[in-house]
Amino acid sequence: MEVQLKSEITCPKCGHKKVEDMPTNACQFFYECENCKTVLKPKEGDCCVYCSYGTVPCPPIQENKSCC
Repeated sequence: MEVQLKSEITCPKCGHKKVEDMPTNACQFFYECENCKTVLKPKEGDCCVYCSYGTVPCPPIQENKSCC
C-alpha cells in the first residue's frame, strides 16, 4: 500500500476542513484552525493531530511503525 501524504483535518470546534500535507520526518503535535484559531492537540492515545482529526493517519502509522 502506498503511503498517502495528504489528510483532511476537521476542526472539532467549528467544523472547518482543510487538506494538509503531512510531514514525513516529524509528528505534528499542534495545528491551528485557520477559521476559529483553535489550537488542536492529539487526543489521548494518538500520536499527532492527523491521527486524531485527519481523514488519513500520519505516514509512520500508515506503515505500521511507531509514531515519532
